[in-house]
Amino acid sequence: MTQVITEVKQMQAMMKACKRQGGRIGFIPTMGALHDGHLTMMRRSVKNNDTTVVSIFVNPLQFGPNEDFDAYPRQIEQDVAAVEAIGVDYVFYPSVEEMYPEKLGVTLTVGRLAEVLEGAQRPGHFDGVVTVVNKLFNIVQPDFAYFGKKDAQQLAIVEKMVADFNHGVKIIGVDIVREADGLAKSSRNVYLTEKERQEAVHLYQSLLLAQKHYDEGERESDKLVALIREHLEAHTSGNVEEVAVYSYPALEPCTTIEGRVFISLAVKFSKARLIDNIIIE
Repeated sequence: MTQVITEVKQMQAMMKACKRQGGRIGFIPTMGALHDGHLTMMRRSVKNNDTTVVSIFVNPLQFGPNEDFDAYPRQIEQDVAAVEAIGVDYVFYPSVEEMYPEKLGVTLTVGRLAEVLEGAQRPGHFDGVVTVVNKLFNIVQPDFAYFGKKDAQQLAIVEKMVADFNHGVKIIGVDIVREADGLAKSSRNVYLTEKERQEAVHLYQSLLLAQKHYDEGERESDKLVALIREHLEAHTSGNVEEVAVYSYPALEPCTTIEGRVFISLAVKFSKARLIDNIIIE
């Protein structure tokens, strides 16, 4: 039976009890509206740890003034039923007032890693992410925390934060989980119209096209970016907001591909902004 906890102090007390028993704690932070990408991380944690904790918290600090905080899907009963079927031990489901009882007097700021890609498009977004992840790590005290590679920039930033602040947690990056047609699973996919949903498969198709040209010897970033843009503009009605190639996890711009690189894109449909990526090495 999954236990739902809404108070910080109770969650901390439960985790201290787990630690005293010598068990390993796995943790998956989410904003709810769970899909199979989230559930895949949870299955992995349940298999490899003694206790698995899932947080469900729509964090206001990572939403900009014109973003979908109020509209973000919330379905706590459905989410709890889904994690219970997997064998998750605890769901931490705090209110905004519980997490931020008063205005923060000390804030965290992400440096250069947040100046590109999503961070450039959404100023302050990753400051909000690292603030809430820091708080959650301090509350849950996990041994392992699981993050999806779909948000690869977020994964790189969280790994850097853990190193910089000496958190005693190991970050596990989990591969993107996709629909049968290749679309990366996302809570925002529900906002797509039927026509946009059909078009959205071309996000991954465009990345596979770039991978194919890379495999055939193409090493110029600009040429791969142009290929992806051309494919997306020909096959989707969305606005292609970004296509970029960066080294990974350093997220340095690279004109010629060497070593491990991250090819990322963002397409804005009528009510959903979708991201996808592949890592090539």
